[in-house]
Amino acid sequence: MKKIVFFNHKGGVSKTTTTFHIGWMLANMGHKTLLVDADPQCNLTALILSGDQFEKYYEEELTKNHNIKDGVKVAFEGKPEPIKAIECVKSDGNNDLYLLPGHANLSEYDASLSFAQTASATLYTLQNLPGAFNQLINLCATKYDIEYVLIDLNPGLSAINQNFFTLSDYFIIPTNPDPFSIMAINTLASVLPRWVDWIERMRPEFESASYPLPQTTPKLIGTLIQRFNIRKGIAAKPYRDNIQEIKDNTKNRLIPVLRRKNMLVDEEVYETEGLIAGDFCLAEIPDFQGLLPKANLNNLPVFALSDEQLDVNGVLLENMIKSRNNFKELYESITNKIIAITNYAASPQPV
Repeated sequence: MKKIVFFNHKGGVSKTTTTFHIGWMLANMGHKTLLVDADPQCNLTALILSGDQFEKYYEEELTKNHNIKDGVKVAFEGKPEPIKAIECVKSDGNNDLYLLPGHANLSEYDASLSFAQTASATLYTLQNLPGAFNQLINLCATKYDIEYVLIDLNPGLSAINQNFFTLSDYFIIPTNPDPFSIMAINTLASVLPRWVDWIERMRPEFESASYPLPQTTPKLIGTLIQRFNIRKGIAAKPYRDNIQEIKDNTKNRLIPVLRRKNMLVDEEVYETEGLIAGDFCLAEIPDFQGLLPKANLNNLPVFALSDEQLDVNGVLLENMIKSRNNFKELYESITNKIIAITNYAASPQPV
């Protein structure tokens, strides 16, 4: 099992959409995939639970407690019960795609988790909190024989985001071609190594806990640059400078820091397996344009829409089919790179 977190503390960079699309593609390729909605906005959950299903899920007795918050409730409330796997939601349109639903009140746990992550593990009531989410994910992944776990976080630098980041094996940084994403790369170069320092320092403190901290150091898979218009097959002029600056900042500011903290896989892998050496960018993903509302209406990725679901005719239909197929090829390429990088990193390497 491989845990991949999608994180950028800047909002509006399409983390949820990206998690959903890559998760769907992984499952479509035959890899059992678990989507974890760790964002209190629950947008990822809403992409799987369509229409009335969403509200009913949190109201009906059989399902209302099967979510990320209630899944770790026994630990955060200090009850003498173990964390158990919940009944995850299975996607209606993809048999190998599962969801660990989010909860609007997840942030209620942030204060106690923050205290637990900075306090001594000798405080018995706190020692199981830092490893609680990891335990829940592991149990759910085992229950459904999951190969890939994709975790969607909200924008911010909360204790909960720190916890989910450090329990992951890999991370992907979605960005937009704007000045704030450029600034965010610089901030991440400071924050992410500090989070890794924390887990390395605290891991021995919690090794006797019922839910110890994971023995892993998150490693960068790559960045994604998305949500821009294209002209004549390339990014429109207003975006091109920002796209290049994100790549330059990633290579010159972020990568050296990650290298020092062992947060990269073997660097030749980015060239031989991921084909992203140089700028560490997995792909540039243009705006979905008219495909997005149709995808949201049908709770599908843009590349999974049928011709009938496009619901247009003539030249407009031809253009949408072409765009849909282009996005399918693009996400297949991204997903194959992710598989190649994580497979290489997870396999024994010659010495």
